[in-house]
Amino acid sequence: MKLKRVLYLGYYLKQLDTEKFAQFFDYAKTVTGKSSTALLVDILKSVLNYNISVLEYFQFRFYMLSKQEREAWAGTGHMYEYQLRMNPRNARQILEDKTLFYKNYGDFFVHNVADIKDLQSKPELANAILGNSSEKLVLKSADGNCGKEVEIRDCKDFDREGLINYMEVMDYDLVEEFIIQHSELNRLSPSAVNTVRIFTQLDEKSGVVILGCRLRISVNSPVDNMAAGNLAAPIDISTGRLSGPGVYSDVTKTEEEHHPITKVKIPGFEIPFWKETLEMVEKAALLHPQNRSIGWDVVITDKGPGLIEANHDWCKLLWQLPVKQGLKSSLQFK
Repeated sequence: MKLKRVLYLGYYLKQLDTEKFAQFFDYAKTVTGKSSTALLVDILKSVLNYNISVLEYFQFRFYMLSKQEREAWAGTGHMYEYQLRMNPRNARQILEDKTLFYKNYGDFFVHNVADIKDLQSKPELANAILGNSSEKLVLKSADGNCGKEVEIRDCKDFDREGLINYMEVMDYDLVEEFIIQHSELNRLSPSAVNTVRIFTQLDEKSGVVILGCRLRISVNSPVDNMAAGNLAAPIDISTGRLSGPGVYSDVTKTEEEHHPITKVKIPGFEIPFWKETLEMVEKAALLHPQNRSIGWDVVITDKGPGLIEANHDWCKLLWQLPVKQGLKSSLQFK
């Protein structure tokens, strides 16, 4: 185990965002009053002892936590091992490949999606996508992650044949109608589609356990993920209301009780169609039980909830930071 964690440390150092590290390091020194040497030693020990990454030392605020409190947090190394066991490599393709995902989970979509073969064989689907009410298209690669390989275009730029040709030339695998989010979520933050992330785990009897629910909130950004500088807030599973302020993954920023642009209050904000959202995700979680722990991305529209994608390597920051506590004990590591 010690050798494995030393190897992990090498990986973390190779991938380290040095600019962010310097920013967080200076902030932690100021907050704690520790010397650079003492802080560096504590970071190194924490990475090896608690199976976390270098930046997670700051994001989890280990510089302020006791040994017992540190034990509660699930870091990158622990999550890698957990997700590898829960979602074996030979079962993940259905989630990693966006085309396979839409083919298998399309019944849970609330918007039209098509690949090139669909456009060629189903002119009515092509017409529905080109004539959707948003008047926009989203073009994607099957293996794109975190908004990569995504292009938004106006429907008026294409007819069916032109769209097929463009996708072939640009090597896009999927086209879908641009989603218009629910009016309430648009009131909260109109700059991007603000998605709900629900984390599920199948127990030993293949029952669905919901590990947590979060709302990703864009802050004057075309995307809503925390890594792009946006907020995330916890959702009360029983009510569908946000149960706390929005938080950033940047430890130097303070939490937000109100959206910094729209000024809408975050705690108490109610997610529309919450009952339907939970029912949908629980059904989806049982559809292909070979993947036992998934982070589901859900869009809420005026018509109801729909899936966008699902993640076998779901984010431990989005899961834990909004509730300000380590949740490692809730993982079924078997």
